[in-house]
Amino acid sequence: MTESALDRVRIILVEPAGALNVGSIARIMKNMGLYHLILVNPQCDPRSAEARQMAVHANDVLAAAQVAKTLPDALRGCHRAIATTVRTRSLDMPLEHPRDALPWLLEDFQTDGQTALIFGAEERGLSNEELKFAQRFVYIPSSPIYPSLNLAQAVAICCYELSQALDSERSEVRSFAPDTQTLNPAPLDEIEAYCQHLERLLLKIGYLHPHTANSRMEKFRRLLNRAYPSAPEVALLRGILRQGEWALNQRDE
Repeated sequence: MTESALDRVRIILVEPAGALNVGSIARIMKNMGLYHLILVNPQCDPRSAEARQMAVHANDVLAAAQVAKTLPDALRGCHRAIATTVRTRSLDMPLEHPRDALPWLLEDFQTDGQTALIFGAEERGLSNEELKFAQRFVYIPSSPIYPSLNLAQAVAICCYELSQALDSERSEVRSFAPDTQTLNPAPLDEIEAYCQHLERLLLKIGYLHPHTANSRMEKFRRLLNRAYPSAPEVALLRGILRQGEWALNQRDE
């Protein structure tokens, strides 16, 4: 494993509000060997004079930053995604230390596999709706007296941990990831397409109701994200849904 493993990692900022932060993040990314920055619906001008001033010699990273309308758009083609969050969350999900979880993004499970590390907006972090697109979740331990970190600081810590996860002497990743043997995990956008298909069918047969569908589907998504299904397995699941829809249509006719 070489530093090219970092080339597959996307740093995704959801609705960043501060141009100074965006510029600082471009700089720390280049410091640590990361180059793929994606901004989801930015609330600032990422190419403003302020952003360029903070980027210093990383204006190439800033200039190459892509803008996406939604988080699913930013994740298109990714096979693994980790979201950053804080300890106090109502969702039933394990929170991991960056040092334990982030090496998972670098594992050479697929030569062209893209991975993502997602950060929320400065004022609010990531919503429960946005967190559902990740498979694992990290928090950065900090003092309970003042636990809130600046966005650029949080990105800097995680980028540092990613760079340190590469063991240059052995040329391999030091990974503490769970033992997942999937050789060709499905892209996250294919999993999301399956979930939307599943939701439509479950609403149609009455298993889901509109007022509870979101909470139920969050549980289905977490189950799928823990399973790391392959692309053929997702195709198999979608085939079951299509057959179910065909059977319903036959019955109605």
